[in-house]
Amino acid sequence: MRLPEPLLALRNRVLSKPEFQRWASIFPLTRPRAQRRARELFDIVAGFVYSQILQACVQVRLFEILAEGTQSVDELAPRLGLPVEGARRLLRAAASLELAEARGGDRYALGELGAAMVGNPGIAAMVEHHAMAYADLKDPVALLRGELPQRALQGYWAYVGTEAPAAAGEQAVSGYSELMAQSQRLIADDVLDAYSLQGHRCLLDVAGGDGTFLVTAAKRWPHLRVILFDLPAVAERARARFQREGLGDRATAIGGDVRRDPLPEGADVVSLVRVLHDHDDHDAPNFARAACQTLPEGGRLLVAEPMSGTPGAEPIGDAYFGFYLLAMGSGRPRTPAELTEMLLGVGFDRVRQIRTIRPMLTQLLVAQRA
Repeated sequence: MRLPEPLLALRNRVLSKPEFQRWASIFPLTRPRAQRRARELFDIVAGFVYSQILQACVQVRLFEILAEGTQSVDELAPRLGLPVEGARRLLRAAASLELAEARGGDRYALGELGAAMVGNPGIAAMVEHHAMAYADLKDPVALLRGELPQRALQGYWAYVGTEAPAAAGEQAVSGYSELMAQSQRLIADDVLDAYSLQGHRCLLDVAGGDGTFLVTAAKRWPHLRVILFDLPAVAERARARFQREGLGDRATAIGGDVRRDPLPEGADVVSLVRVLHDHDDHDAPNFARAACQTLPEGGRLLVAEPMSGTPGAEPIGDAYFGFYLLAMGSGRPRTPAELTEMLLGVGFDRVRQIRTIRPMLTQLLVAQRA
């Protein structure tokens, strides 16, 4: 509930007073909330240090090594490539963040969050990739003012800031294609659990990378034909992936540029998985419009991506993706209402939001062509 402006001003005046902060930390009824809020503020202040501890854990492969079982610091140090004191400091830090777990006697095991890292290699890939983001965010005010002459992320994503993205070669697309494949494994099942393709005959995935989403869908529904449309060099990677997965008889990859080339016909459902938020307001509707134009009457469009204002995960949409996409130089997170307005504006007549099991990773909108 939003406070009226006078009450909001009063609240902020009271909370900003050091004497009130001290009183709230002592008084039994307010102490738990005061301590919790102080911890939350400190976590924001210390966030960069925490992320660098995670980076160190990934870099020395701590989680894979601890997955073998509990080990002592003396045993771990040489395997991590660290001096004993350096290993001990890292392990204590990792344990404080629940990435590792202290077992007594200077021995450590995998923590709950570390175990989650082992099960989701896409997270480790993103952690390593963040070195580029941190370089671009070194001066966040300059980034917000548009004063950075060069940005690492902008160069990494080959389709950003170029008039001819289809001309990008294999070397230009390989890095981000592999990263997207790793991270897409986290959300493909979430999307397909939320919306069944049993009643559809052909799925077209636009800007689908190496085909991870389509491979997941095709293996789940053996009757389903799948088509991928992406930049030519990316489509070539997907074509090879389909052959390796034994899907060559019902999976097709076509290269092109959505801004210039019509989408393939024949699909009764189209997916845009983490696509619209990568593009600015003048460009994102082109992807939705192209999907609408290629669909038959009653065809469906799936829009799956992290969204702004997700209850309980607001920092992921508006803080993380808000600044990541700014550094990337293209796109912004949008609310479900903003995306719905976009979809209605390009020719869809009904849009509904479908619950996913992990909305912090992706939300899902399903639009129907008039």
